[in-house]
Parts: sequence; C-alpha cells; structure tokens
Amino acid sequence: MSRISAPAAPAAPAAPAAPAAIDAAAAAAQPLLHAVKRETGAIPNMFLMLANSPAALQGYLGLDAALAQGSISPETRARIALAVAEINGCDYCLSARTYLARTRAKLDNAEITANRSGASNDLHADAAVRFAAKIVRRRGQVSAEDVSAFRAAGYSDAAVVEVIALTALSSFANYLNQVTRTEIDFPRITARRAA
Repeated sequence: MSRISAPAAPAAPAAPAAPAAIDAAAAAAQPLLHAVKRETGAIPNMFLMLANSPAALQGYLGLDAALAQGSISPETRARIALAVAEINGCDYCLSARTYLARTRAKLDNAEITANRSGASNDLHADAAVRFAAKIVRRRGQVSAEDVSAFRAAGYSDAAVVEVIALTALSSFANYLNQVTRTEIDFPRITARRAA
C-alpha cells in the first residue's frame, strides 16, 4: 500500500521588491527620488520601497515637508521618530532615525536612549515625546488629562495636531518597513521591544 503524502504548505508570499535604482522606479516616482537624492546625497532603501507607489511616496514626502514647517522643532521631531520606532519595534526606522538624530539633529547618546524610552532629557521636549509615546501605545486613545499636560508644557493646539501627524507618519514608515522587510542601509540598531 502506497503512502499518500500531505500536500506541502504553501510558501509565504515574498515581500515586495524595491526598485534597484531611480531609473528602475515608476516614471512618476523618479522626480521624487531625484529630489530625495539631492537633499540627502543618497537614496535610502525605504524611499525605493515607497517608490512602488508613487502616490504613497508623494504623500509621505509631502506630509514630512509640511510638518517641517510646523511648530515642533527638528530636534523634537527626531526625538518623536525615535520613540515611535522603538515602540513599534521597527529596526529599519530605529537604525535610520538614530543615524539622523546623531548627524542632523546632533542628539547625544544619552538623549537618544531617553527618546527610545519615550522620554527626553530636555524638559520641554519631554512633554512632546511622552505625548507621542502615549498616542502610539494607546492607539490614539489618550485622555483629556494627557492633552492638558502636553498643553501645560507650553504647547499649542497646533502642536497637538502636529504631534499626532508625526506619530502617524512615523508609524506609517515603521509599518512599511516591517511589512516589506526593507533592507537596513544604516548602522543597525535593534529595537528592545515591540508594544
């Protein structure tokens, strides 16, 4: 009597592949990627992955540029991105954001460690980082007291909205890089935990 083998389990679907270079990306994404390259000197793999959807790439870059004109300082935007990446357990974003926090925002190791823990050594920035961390950990279900505490630290209603937008933008990048398994092209930093 012959033995019937069970069918093999289907293979897990492969993560989407990023275009290998700017000229391999969709035509609508190429000018956006050239702009990133002019600004940064290189094309991080995350942007190549985003180029699979020119609309998503344009949306990400547009919101990021708009928030850069807001009331939250570049240093505190960097702090928030570090906190969100740590909470969401995204090694790609944590690696990229740590590199950028050191090289662009000029944050020291003690500050980066505090940010990864959802806090800041700077009292004013601490309120923003803690507020952002609560938004992510509680999936937006923060209390009126949380909002009041953030405002009491000297932040405006505009800042409340901007911190929400910053956490959403960072979370989008985290999810993108986790789902697509974007190859890390920065000095590797590993998240301590995922919430």
